[in-house]
Order: sequence, then C-alpha cells, then structure tokens
Amino acid sequence: MSVRENVSKQETLIGRRVYLRPFERDDLPYIRKWFNDAELRRLIGEVAPMSRAETEKWYKKLLADKNRMWFVIALKRGDRVIGEAGLLRMFRPWRATDMTIIIGEKDAWGKGYGTEAGRLLLDYAFKRLGFHRISIGVVGFNKRALRFWENLGFKKEGVHRDGYYYNNEYSDFIMMSILEDEYRELYEAH
Repeated sequence: MSVRENVSKQETLIGRRVYLRPFERDDLPYIRKWFNDAELRRLIGEVAPMSRAETEKWYKKLLADKNRMWFVIALKRGDRVIGEAGLLRMFRPWRATDMTIIIGEKDAWGKGYGTEAGRLLLDYAFKRLGFHRISIGVVGFNKRALRFWENLGFKKEGVHRDGYYYNNEYSDFIMMSILEDEYRELYEAH
C-alpha cells in the first residue's frame, strides 16, 4: 500500500471516550495555556513559553505545512478539549512520520485518554494514510511518557545522550518507533 499523496480534508477520529478533531484557530488559547505551564513544558521538551503572537505564528506555519496534521483531543462527554495530537515531518516517499500526543489538562492525566487518542492516531496513520513507520522523541527523565509510548507499542531505538537541556540540566532524549507490522500484531489480533 502506498502512502496517500493528498488527504483533502482532515477527518475527525472518534473513539469510545475521546475524539480527535482538526485543530482550529479557536483552539490557540489551549496551546498558549499548555506551553506557558512550566511543568508541562519541561516534560514535553519545549523550552520557552509562547506569547499570543508566537502562537499565531505557530498556527500559520501549521496551516502552511503540508507535512503536518494537527488535532485537538476532546472528551466526548461535554466536548471538553484536554490535549493535542498530531503527525509531523510526514515524509511520504519513505512512508514515515513522527507523532505527538500531549494531554495538557492535568486533571485528565492518568485516565487513559492519551492511550485512546494514541490508538486513534496510530489507526489513522497506518490504516488510512498508509505509513510504515512512526517515531517519537521523549525526554529521558519523563518516565511516565516512556511507559506511555512503550504501552502503545513503541520500541526504544536510540538515545541522544544529553540531547535535551532545560533549566541548567541535561537529559537524554530517547528515540522510539513503531512499525506497521508491529502495530498490526499488537492491535489487529485483539
């Protein structure tokens, strides 16, 4: 199967408790809120808060980049936005992309919403878009994130030693990936 060259309109992905809908300009206050939270920023590898102007610039770049797809993660009950997810650096000739999931609302942590969002995005990337490889980079001290990605089926494949510097401290940056056949083995057999 080849990677579909053009996805004309980004779809809404619907799960049992969450859905992923295309990111819109009205969602920018969430990005500002999350990226201005020092604890969250430290865990996800962002180094600086975002101003309103920087958030607008990020959004314009997002709209112009044909190699990205961005979603908000929302709870089906109450339509509450709790996070963001996306595919970035989509390189169709290699059938490879990177993935991101951030649950920005801390009261939604540890409830399985990220796992459900991850499964929806994996299904979409492998089944609908035809990717073969999905990768992620994780800040090494973020043990919760490492467990999360491993539970989704990602495998560690490399370490950028002291690859992340934040608040006068170095940390390793862990590279992880999941391949199409590993995904099928994990999720289609159940």
